[in-house]
Amino acid sequence: MTFFRLFPVILSALLLGAHFFRAGLTYLAVAIVLFPVVLLMKRAWVARLTQLVLVLGGIEWIRTLLVFVAARREMGQPWTRLAAILGCVALFTIGSGLLFSLSGALRRRYGLDKSREDLDR
Repeated sequence: MTFFRLFPVILSALLLGAHFFRAGLTYLAVAIVLFPVVLLMKRAWVARLTQLVLVLGGIEWIRTLLVFVAARREMGQPWTRLAAILGCVALFTIGSGLLFSLSGALRRRYGLDKSREDLDR
């Protein structure tokens, strides 16, 4: 059942890996595709690191959107569909990171509820 809860995270990593591979950043592509392996460790820092990676990935998608839209506009080509697709991918990637805050099962799995209890003391 955990796999299904983490599927958006894994899919986001695969999409980012494909993006980096296409950009010629092979080492980064391999690192980001293999990144979900750390999700096997049930630690709070794993969830927080994953959230950070996904937010940075979402920012990369927004940066890519801006670069591609500017290039398309400069060439006089249509760009709205491109912007919509990349915008949705960016939101999906960032939203995947929110799963660790929204899903009670994932909060328990990674000990995020314990972290809050420790802070309250």
